[in-house]
Amino acid sequence: MKIGKKLIISMLLLTALAETLAGQQLITNVYGRDIRSLNGKWNAIIDLYDQGRRMNIYENQQPKGTTDFFEYAFEGGLRLNVPGDWNSQATELKYYEGTVWYARHFDAGRLADSRQFLYFGAVSYRCTIYLNGKEIGAHEGGFTPFHLEVTDQLKDGDNFLVVEVNNRRTKDAIPALAFDWWNYGGITRDVLLVRTARTFVEDYFIQLDKNAPDRIVVKVRLSDKKAGEQITVLIPELKINALLTTDAEGKAEAVLSVKKLQRWSPEDPKLYAVTIASGSDRVEEQIGFRNITVKGTDIYLNGKPMFMCCISFHEEIPQRMGRAFSEADAAVLLHEAKELGVNMIRLAHYPQNEYTVRLAEKMGFLLWQEIPIWQGIDFMDNDTRRKAQGMLTEMIKRDQNRCSVSYWGIANETQPSKERNDFLTSLLQTGRQLDTTRLYVAAFDLVRFNAEKQRFTMDDSFTSQLDVVAINKYMGWYHPWPVEPKDAIWEVTPDKPLIISEFGGEALYGQSGDENIASSWSEEYQARLYKDNIRMFGNIPNLRGVSPWILFDFRSPFRFHPTNQDGWNRKGLISDQGMRKQAWYIMKEYYEKRKNE
Repeated sequence: MKIGKKLIISMLLLTALAETLAGQQLITNVYGRDIRSLNGKWNAIIDLYDQGRRMNIYENQQPKGTTDFFEYAFEGGLRLNVPGDWNSQATELKYYEGTVWYARHFDAGRLADSRQFLYFGAVSYRCTIYLNGKEIGAHEGGFTPFHLEVTDQLKDGDNFLVVEVNNRRTKDAIPALAFDWWNYGGITRDVLLVRTARTFVEDYFIQLDKNAPDRIVVKVRLSDKKAGEQITVLIPELKINALLTTDAEGKAEAVLSVKKLQRWSPEDPKLYAVTIASGSDRVEEQIGFRNITVKGTDIYLNGKPMFMCCISFHEEIPQRMGRAFSEADAAVLLHEAKELGVNMIRLAHYPQNEYTVRLAEKMGFLLWQEIPIWQGIDFMDNDTRRKAQGMLTEMIKRDQNRCSVSYWGIANETQPSKERNDFLTSLLQTGRQLDTTRLYVAAFDLVRFNAEKQRFTMDDSFTSQLDVVAINKYMGWYHPWPVEPKDAIWEVTPDKPLIISEFGGEALYGQSGDENIASSWSEEYQARLYKDNIRMFGNIPNLRGVSPWILFDFRSPFRFHPTNQDGWNRKGLISDQGMRKQAWYIMKEYYEKRKNE
């Protein structure tokens, strides 16, 4: 009977995985295609009571007779920037959670021997797309891309595009009802019109074998199932000119031997020009190559053990109090990370903008990307699980050729249960079906002090399935010290590499106070807390990285203290106005020492 149950569970997981993968056919490297931006000012209607569908406002009907009228109009009203969140663009929308309708006109044409797609970098959180008065698709998930083919829906000349966006928090959403960052709504990333050949190179994966420094794995898939098509992969600097032939599924694979390859690293983030061409299509890329593996309790980059000097940040420009969305925004965030001296960034707690990922790669940052499985997720709901698999798939497919992405994160601060374990196991199965060249990680907040053993320990069987285990532990803030920091010994997953993925505490920039009193909200207390945690790090034998929480103060609706928080989480090393706190300098010094060891 037990075997039967396991078989049923496995079949359900594999079926869900197949359904997830079948529905995700993202165009790889959309920015390397023939694209036209649809960004700019869009007309908008705030739909407080969700009446827009009943009124068919996506048709944008105009009065024709003397008795006609309509109780809506896109023209002459609210206009919102795309990309951008609506919360930071209008005072009345600061806390708004609900539906907003976006609309714009654009000229297009039906082009012979080509296909056209509408591509959305991200829409938060749910959206339905209408073109020329007809619904053409929908998407759920506020941080991953999607596209819709519109080849046959476009008209010569004027086209009318409407996007119905809803960011209302729900139990079955990811993230769910309560999360410690601002619930920005809107079309938050680029909107593009993409033109391709009739049959085009839809997907390709070109990365080093996980372990071998001289074997490049190549996987290419055409948009159509055509056998016998020739695919050329060119990497001129490595003298690679490989000819592949597609199978009946339109796929072609090869393992290419390579000599004198310069591997990507934080010290020297080398990228190579790569071209993938078919008979009717050609895509150009900049791709780097590296190996990242785990052996025992060590993490190896290009065959050498490495300590992860990490920092996290949200996709937010605090001075603007809005979602980061452009390459200029990415430069602001990444410049501050570079100044701190880190070699890795945890993009918390969701896949961030492709501009950030690509620029981080050029600047030499390892990246940890994750989906927002953050507390409060309904692990018993199969639909929620399928959504999570879809989000993980979209994240991996978008950035599968970014060698800087070294970790796929599947969860943060979840509580153990059979349902949780089954849910996360399905995510690992989904991820490893798509990509085995990265490390899989999850962050836990379950470490406790065992008074009998006089050790910090954790009991969570799921950690055995991960490559790297990460721990969030706010000693000195949410947890009082049970012993002196120098005596705080850890015995947590001793057979695996461990990263302290969050630690720290809140301080209001410029506020002085007693370094021994947490309620002072002072820079002195935060600085003392950081020094104490650094002392503790020396007692964690398998520690292979640390990541303070967080680079910048960030907006959070459930931070209620009227003078010290005022709607902000103040754990940043840098204030919301861009000023460095005392703890910033402590971490910079610590990282300089770690790199010189």
